[in-house]
Amino acid sequence: MSSQDSDQDIRVAAVVLFVAVSLAVGLTLGLGIQSLRSGDVPAWQSPATAPTANIAPAAPAISNDASVVVETGVVKFYFASGKADLPAAALDALSESVAGARAGKRLVISGFHDATGDAAFNAELAKQRAEAVRDTLLSAGVVDASIELKKPEQTTGSGNDAEARRVEVMVAD
Repeated sequence: MSSQDSDQDIRVAAVVLFVAVSLAVGLTLGLGIQSLRSGDVPAWQSPATAPTANIAPAAPAISNDASVVVETGVVKFYFASGKADLPAAALDALSESVAGARAGKRLVISGFHDATGDAAFNAELAKQRAEAVRDTLLSAGVVDASIELKKPEQTTGSGNDAEARRVEVMVAD
């Protein structure tokens, strides 16, 4: 076998290897983009590996998406702008509140909204958000007499509009 044949074999092998690696990377990227578009949760973000709702972070990470945080017994629901949809972990986060209501305690639901846009619309949206939380509590078996809805309040929180778009649930005596 001549050295030319050996060089040609190495080139062919290198091209085949390059094509195989390119296809693997392209396939991986394509599947990742497709799963993000379809709303699938990547395995590295699966709910099984996510922290539980009862673990409060040092500072809540507030984004423009719906989320829930439990801080010192207060359940705080944060909402996307213009929406009243609860996050998937809503019922889990309310477990201590539900137990308190079943033990005869009263639950106080307070709705807040930001100062951007029409004030009347924002107040109505805050009310819808509070009612969505109330409906979740009712579906968990809490009786309506154990729930107090407070009038929506305008707040700026820490100056972050995303933080101001929230509903809080507190267990009262």
